[in-house]
Amino acid sequence: MSIVTTRRRVVIIGGGYAGVRLARELDADADVTLIDLKEAFFHRVASLRAGADEEWTYAPFIPYDSLLARGRVVRNKAVGIATAEREVVLATGHRVPYDALVIATGADYQEPARFTGSTVEEAAESFRSHQRRVTGARSILVIGGGPSGVELAAELRRVNPAAAVTLAHRGPRLLNHHGTGRMGRQARAWLERHDVRVLLDTSVTSAGGVGARLRDQAGNPLTADVVYWTTGTTPNTLWLRLAGLGTWLDGSGHVKVDTHLRVLGQRDVFAVGDVNDVSEAKLSPSAVAQGEAAAHNIRAYLDHGKHGGRPRPYKPAPVRIFSVPLGPEGGTTLLPALGRDVLVLGNRATAALKSRNLAVPAIRKLLGVTDG
Repeated sequence: MSIVTTRRRVVIIGGGYAGVRLARELDADADVTLIDLKEAFFHRVASLRAGADEEWTYAPFIPYDSLLARGRVVRNKAVGIATAEREVVLATGHRVPYDALVIATGADYQEPARFTGSTVEEAAESFRSHQRRVTGARSILVIGGGPSGVELAAELRRVNPAAAVTLAHRGPRLLNHHGTGRMGRQARAWLERHDVRVLLDTSVTSAGGVGARLRDQAGNPLTADVVYWTTGTTPNTLWLRLAGLGTWLDGSGHVKVDTHLRVLGQRDVFAVGDVNDVSEAKLSPSAVAQGEAAAHNIRAYLDHGKHGGRPRPYKPAPVRIFSVPLGPEGGTTLLPALGRDVLVLGNRATAALKSRNLAVPAIRKLLGVTDG
């Protein structure tokens, strides 16, 4: 069975930040099919708080219902791409034809920043499980001092003020791969002021598999009732490798793209967001920007350059606005500024920019959801 349409067909695999932005941009210009197994959009920015605070349990889930006026969202899983036939192969055996295809399957994060299962209730129950573990813990260890680890440590301290919370990081300062020295110092000062123990230059290993004891590089044991690893992400591209398209990937598993965000060697297949090898910070604003850029280039491709439509190279941003919340009223923000490299803002500005609402209203607007 194939899904057949009469208009120009754009198929987008993945309903994350890049995928929904692109789908919305192209909805008026093409017949858009967005393929995602999840029941709702997952606003990952709100997931760390949802994993700790029961009042935020459902905040990350936003329905796809209002995203497209003309296109459709198909709940399914892509398992292959027949490039000669220009069809996406679904797990159910259905095939979806395309004139332009976009891979936007994002990256996999460690819990609690993950949509567990495929329905909202399954994912919400996973959050509730984390909440129960956290509120009942006497000691909590977070491993990894990047943005997720720093934010999670602050949330855990807020919901369980009696627990001993430790943040262990292998680098010489917090946020060392994502921010400036000042951001790292601000984050450390906030955490230590709120009785979070910060261990720098500390590599944690878990020899012996599940249930093994954790140790630092000197062999000293690290114990805690609850342990969270926040040590990086993995691009969601294993399905491409299993489908025989491993040559599309680089050594780290990212999809290789040209300056127009097309998969190398494929004139009608694009890749956007965390899944590709574009050299810029893998942040939601970057994913949205790539979705907008790919929309222009897909229009140009479908129009064959008519009406002045020419593809434009995507220019990665050397610096984007970047906030790390430290609870609803705290945080640190990197802000690009004219005439100098960056500005670093503190608690009050970060709370207003992101920490209080975690961009939930903006993302609901992006999905076409109108409140009240």
